Amino acid sequence: MSELRRGTVVFCVLALLDERERYAVELVSDLADTEALAASQGTIYPLLSRLRDDGLVATTWQESPAGPPRRYYRLTDQGQRSLETFREEWVHFREAVDQLLQKGQA
Repeated sequence: MSELRRGTVVFCVLALLDERERYAVELVSDLADTEALAASQGTIYPLLSRLRDDGLVATTWQESPAGPPRRYYRLTDQGQRSLETFREEWVHFREAVDQLLQKGQA
């Protein structure tokens, strides 16, 4: 189950960034609002680095009202396309899995 969760969290992060740019701790907090998606900073920071290396997110430094500047993450055009592709594929994937799971209950 952790493999499914790990692969899905990537796109959940992209979906959160589709709403607006955010900093890492904010992403951790937003994911924690849904228990099944809760992720630690130790998970999110490497994930964000990979997304940046892959060209799916870009970063900017912004002053913080409380403390040091924060690195904010936003979707790139490539990240937007990747998220849209996932959204389309997710619907088909979810429907296929639901059909198989329902067959087992019949």
